[in-house]
Amino acid sequence: MNRAFLPFVKSLFVALLAVSSIAIAAEEKKAVKADPAKGESIYTNGDAARNIPACVSCHGAAGNSTIAQNPKLSAQHEAYLYKQLANFKTPERSNPIMSSIAKALTDDEMKNIAAYLNAQAAKPGAAKNKDTIELGMHIYRAGIAEKSVPACAGCHSPNGAGIPAQFARLAGQHQDYTAAQLTNFRSGARKNSPQMATIAKRLSDDEIKAVADYIAGLK
Repeated sequence: MNRAFLPFVKSLFVALLAVSSIAIAAEEKKAVKADPAKGESIYTNGDAARNIPACVSCHGAAGNSTIAQNPKLSAQHEAYLYKQLANFKTPERSNPIMSSIAKALTDDEMKNIAAYLNAQAAKPGAAKNKDTIELGMHIYRAGIAEKSVPACAGCHSPNGAGIPAQFARLAGQHQDYTAAQLTNFRSGARKNSPQMATIAKRLSDDEIKAVADYIAGLK
């Protein structure tokens, strides 16, 4: 090999090593696991220095909200929770309270909070309206064929446990919250699920209330 060519080869080798090191470091950063303990700290205490309020004040201890308008988050799928927090930073899911909070959180903090909530035990809910329980059950289990509404159970599972990383856990969720989200999907106020928007547009107010009440009683 021409000795004059050696410096170039050496420089190329060094450059390739540098690129390889950067790629490995990037992969290692992506592979870092979420830290539920850090997530619990943010969830329980917030971060006053950054104007991040404690999540517990609205969503309850360990994610078991007692406020009908605020969702229960305990046992919710980690990937789903992370996606929702990320969506709150965009017009896809605009909310005056949650959008402000989400924008203040780092990517790692969102993952940590999601990991913490995913590990918490969910407290059961209950259906309240005996007059609509049959309608709600029919919609959830079988859908409404004449309106091309698929069975909720197909994606969210028969017991409302959902499918991790794809479809949310619904079991035991507050009636008011579920009904509000279906209404938002129907109106276009919530834009982060084209599938749910299509389905919700085919549901009447009574059907939304019935299936939301049935979902509350799933365990």
